[in-house]
Parts: sequence; C-alpha cells; structure tokens
Amino acid sequence: MSWRWRSAPVPAGRAVVFDMDGVLSDAASRQHFLQPGRRDWDAFFAACGDDPLIEDVATLLSLLDPSLCVVLLTGRPAAVEPQTLRWLAHHDLRWDLLIMRDAGDYAAALRFKRQSVARLRTAGLELTLAFEDDRRNLEMFRAEGVPCVYIHSGYYDR
Repeated sequence: MSWRWRSAPVPAGRAVVFDMDGVLSDAASRQHFLQPGRRDWDAFFAACGDDPLIEDVATLLSLLDPSLCVVLLTGRPAAVEPQTLRWLAHHDLRWDLLIMRDAGDYAAALRFKRQSVARLRTAGLELTLAFEDDRRNLEMFRAEGVPCVYIHSGYYDR
C-alpha cells in the first residue's frame, strides 16, 4: 500500500478515516465503466480527477477537531495519485495521510482496507471513526472496533 503524508508524518494519536469514492467524491459519472461483463477499472480510476465534491461530507470534514489525523483510505491505485492530489487541492480538503493501493494490488477492497487498519494501528494511530459507502467495509471497521458512519452512495445497490 502506498502511503503519502501531506507534509511530515504526524505523531501517534487519534485519527479519523475517510473513504474517497462515494464519500468525498461523487463517482456516479464513472459508474458506467463498471457495468457487469465489461468492467474497466483503469478507465474508472483514470477519470477520478473530474468527480464533483460531496459537499455535505466535505463540510463535516472541515468541522472535525484539528488535533485529529485525517486519513484518506481509498481503493484507488497509486497510479492515479497525481489526479487525486490535484482534486484534493482543487477542493481545498483537509487531510494528513493518503493511502492508496500499490501497482498490481488487485485484492478485494475489504482485504486492502483491513490490512491498512492494522498498519495504521502499528504506526500508533488510534482510529476513532471511519466514513464509508461500502457496507462490507463498514462491517469490517465495526468488527475491528472502529465506529463507522455509512454514507449512501448507491454504487453498491446495483
């Protein structure tokens, strides 16, 4: 997994985790790339820089205690890090750590995110809350003892 700190790594302490697609960014316009039988994950992720911001979640993010470390944990591959960083800067979103998949990592998002939770804890971060739109990941966070707020994107109802 690819870790990118916005500036210097933050000291151990409390952190909140946000998913990106469907939580902070509205990926509805990219869903056609994922139709059954013709899934094109490369095209889906390549178009991520054009997503609209989900304003309500962005407002919530801006209201969080400044002492919290904000972790963006996304299933996006590291290959789209440049688009992701431009998108974050364009929307002036607060974040401390961006975690993306390494090239060639095709594991299920659930496995990737569970491994990330373990690594974050090993790094000394106390995960106090998560925001997620995939119910499988929501249940994983809760099973790991991390309260999780479900954001309904509609992507997983199909």
